[in-house]
Amino acid sequence: MESAALSRIGLAGLAVMGQNLALNIADKGFPISVYNRTVSKVDETVARATEEGGLPLTGHHSPRDFVLSLSRPRSIIILVKAGPPVDQTIAALSRFLEPGDAIIDGGNEWYEHTERRISEASSQGLLYLGMGVSGGEEGARRGPSLMPGGSRQAFDNVADILSKVAAQVDDGPCVTYVGPGGSGNFVKMVHNGIEYGDMQLISEAYDVLRTIGGLSNQDLADIFDEWNRGELESFLIEITADIFKVKEEHGDGELVDKILDKTGMKGTGKWTVQQAAELSVAAPTIAASLDCRYLSGLKEEREAASGVLEQAGINNEALKASVGAVDKKRLIDDVRQALYASKICSYAQGMNLLRAKSQEKGWNLNLGELARIWKGGCIIRARFLDRIKQAYERNGSLPNLIVDPEFAREMVQRQGAWRRVVGLAIGAGISTPGMCASLSYFDTYRRSRLPANLVQAQRDLFGAHTYERIDRPGSFHTEWTKLARQCKAGLGVHN
Repeated sequence: MESAALSRIGLAGLAVMGQNLALNIADKGFPISVYNRTVSKVDETVARATEEGGLPLTGHHSPRDFVLSLSRPRSIIILVKAGPPVDQTIAALSRFLEPGDAIIDGGNEWYEHTERRISEASSQGLLYLGMGVSGGEEGARRGPSLMPGGSRQAFDNVADILSKVAAQVDDGPCVTYVGPGGSGNFVKMVHNGIEYGDMQLISEAYDVLRTIGGLSNQDLADIFDEWNRGELESFLIEITADIFKVKEEHGDGELVDKILDKTGMKGTGKWTVQQAAELSVAAPTIAASLDCRYLSGLKEEREAASGVLEQAGINNEALKASVGAVDKKRLIDDVRQALYASKICSYAQGMNLLRAKSQEKGWNLNLGELARIWKGGCIIRARFLDRIKQAYERNGSLPNLIVDPEFAREMVQRQGAWRRVVGLAIGAGISTPGMCASLSYFDTYRRSRLPANLVQAQRDLFGAHTYERIDRPGSFHTEWTKLARQCKAGLGVHN
């Protein structure tokens, strides 16, 4: 190949995401080379580029030809399944790479794997980026949210490409240099954890409206369309409205009612909850959404349990009837407010997890900027992310979104509706674990005194773990059992 025709960037791994991202890059005017171990995928991508108007994309059938088709310093995005396939792809390509060249992993990788690869790459003089990519197939083609972390130099080499390829919002492209090490992957992981929470909360809103409100799928489509024109405007609300509109092709009604109630998962939600536990950060809404996915998987057990408990005397219809007649208009508005308040808690938990990890690792994450790059392209894009960005701009050391003056006012305004929805659901026997977890988080965080004093007393009694007092400094230990027995004996002795 003539040197004049060298590509500006390469992409290896041509499943749907890889193909779409490659076409997006070519569409923005950057000549790109593509490679895949399965040769037919290369030819398929080249054919798509030709169909879409002769985009500047060339296909290569060997790692050597692929690498040598790139102008230096070379930058190669790899989009293959996380884990060993990434290491195999790096090994195949790095034989032909030279010092100063860069590898950019765009998969959902565990951040510590990225940190290992950064150090392995640097021993060969190579640069490395772990880049979260969100937006699914459509986002990859039209403009995703990009979360690159690792080598600053590797980012700078392709910053012009990434800023054109990313989704564009009112205050710039949805990409930023996240930070060093595996920070880009970690941020994408937490993004996915927030996404788990968001989807769970929306499914609960649907359940309450359908089961207590008796609303049809057409009603729900109209409600979600309306919500998407207000403060809840977001990708997930928009697609939910669309889902309710799709008719069942093999009979009457809508397709959503025919879908099996078992949720799949790829693992990023579990990682998020594990990291929250490791860092002692409360993330109950995200954890509740994960628990619900686990429970949804027990379809046969749930069906059996339903029968056993009905035989034991639980009456679902009587439970539903016990909440009485509901004002549908009010219920719809209450659920909207409960959903909004619950979402704020879910995002607050995610942001606190990012801040804790940033402090532990010295990543210096900019939470306001992360909220900004999530405003477009990604699955959790939402109107109120702009408000989150502004909250962190007002106060960079904000301990929790709940105490930002604007969000605090909104939470207080919505708490009545929130409590009504959760109370109705509990009365009707409908589980709303996400909304309950968010409300418990709010109520626990806002209380200046909790019953943890009793837990500390218990820990001191059975394990001599000591406790602190509210009225004097220091650590204390009490012989609780001995003193209690003395009191019981009528001696009245107190510590």
